Amino acid sequence: MEPIVEVTGGKVSGRALEGVAAFLGIPYAAPLVGAARFAAPGAVTPWDGVRAAVEYSATCSQTPYPPAIAALLGTHIRPGDESLTVNVWTPDPSGTDLPVMVWIHGGAFSRGANSIPIYDGASLARGGVVVVGINYRVGIPGFAVLEGAPDNRGLLDQLSALRWVRENIRGFGGDPGNVTVFGESAGAMSIAALLASPAAAGLFGKAVMQSGNGSTAATAEDARKVSAALAAILEIEPTAAAFAAVDSEKLLAAQNQLGLDMVQDPNPDRWGASIIRHGMGLMTLFPIIDDEVVPDPPIDGIAAGRGHDIPLLIGTTSDEFRFFTVGAGIDAAITADILPFLLRRNGLDESLADAYAADRPDASSADLYAAIITDFAFRDSSLRIAELRAQAPAPTFVYEFAWRTPIQHLDACHALELPFVFDTLAAASTLTGPNPPQQLADTMRAAWLAFATTGDPGWSALTPDSQRVMVFDAPESAVAPIPRAAELTALRASLGR
Repeated sequence: MEPIVEVTGGKVSGRALEGVAAFLGIPYAAPLVGAARFAAPGAVTPWDGVRAAVEYSATCSQTPYPPAIAALLGTHIRPGDESLTVNVWTPDPSGTDLPVMVWIHGGAFSRGANSIPIYDGASLARGGVVVVGINYRVGIPGFAVLEGAPDNRGLLDQLSALRWVRENIRGFGGDPGNVTVFGESAGAMSIAALLASPAAAGLFGKAVMQSGNGSTAATAEDARKVSAALAAILEIEPTAAAFAAVDSEKLLAAQNQLGLDMVQDPNPDRWGASIIRHGMGLMTLFPIIDDEVVPDPPIDGIAAGRGHDIPLLIGTTSDEFRFFTVGAGIDAAITADILPFLLRRNGLDESLADAYAADRPDASSADLYAAIITDFAFRDSSLRIAELRAQAPAPTFVYEFAWRTPIQHLDACHALELPFVFDTLAAASTLTGPNPPQQLADTMRAAWLAFATTGDPGWSALTPDSQRVMVFDAPESAVAPIPRAAELTALRASLGR
């Protein structure tokens, strides 16, 4: 018999398979039609009878990844207006008080969806938790600053989805008082914002940040420069009404053109210093500092103590940025002549290349650049968040994912840990290769499940006296001192930290 659950809007039927009931494409907000595309998420439109929740919904408006990245991650775009949805996997819809894990996907705030096969929550659910994957608006609809529209609409979507979880998750056997948010890349950056946001108070009790940072937030003034540039490309005014009158394909074309313009002319005076600094040539639209959801850069809010009562699991991969150099096929262009320019463009001292080369005698200029930006964009910020919380009431657990894929010399690159956490290795062979270590997936899945259930992933929290992290690798994972501490020290010295 198909499992049936009553949720906001009506009844939904799911599909039971191998010990898990899956409910896909359940709306948590109104369809994104007309002016609603640039409004706060609206109330769900009720339906009659039992709605079949057995297929993924539309994805929020976005373009495919460039071919080189699409070859690694695939393309998962489904057109349609009803995209603000959740997927739910539960081991027992009639159960009670099961831990809940809410997944916030990455994609540089311009791509991504809860329907990507790597994010299938069935394996995690078999471990005794209810898993929820959410969609949220990305790109122009999610983050462009427009007159007549609320700011940070993508984050407002996330908050709306979390309220849906609080109000409905008991029907799937979950405990609304034991909710863990977990996310990667832009998803982890979102979680940093939510940790520090008064608007998110009470919506989750534990958090996992995978390969994010706590600094990603633009000023409203700089974000308006980006919106003005988009409006100029479209030959309209930077207002919600004007943008709502433009079809999605034209908005996406303008968004792509904006990205090209910014790469060709990364002038802070033109785009705003916070856009160039935090976008790093990879992001053009992302959360902004506002009066409500993001009152200050997330890491500043965390430094002030916000979110310190929430246990946190945080970490990165060892070679994050190789995904964006090797994976995108631009590593050959990063020569010894161009490396100093790239470092200066990111506000970094050229001498860092020598510091990183000391333990990497065979490293190319591209290797050095990837290592430096891995620390600059991901590892340093993650460790700083952990250090800021080292004496907080709630513990902070730190990890590093170090297993290297045999694909394209990507090594332990950005996004590689995802199929290990979800135990979806079969869906990720283009990224992991044909024989990834199942034992490592078992170990990581168990750690994430333990954290979601008890708040303890299985190793000691970081404290001022214990600067140790779990290094996930194959054939064996182990707790160790912070890897490559000398390089991190050199980076922080160059930044004046």
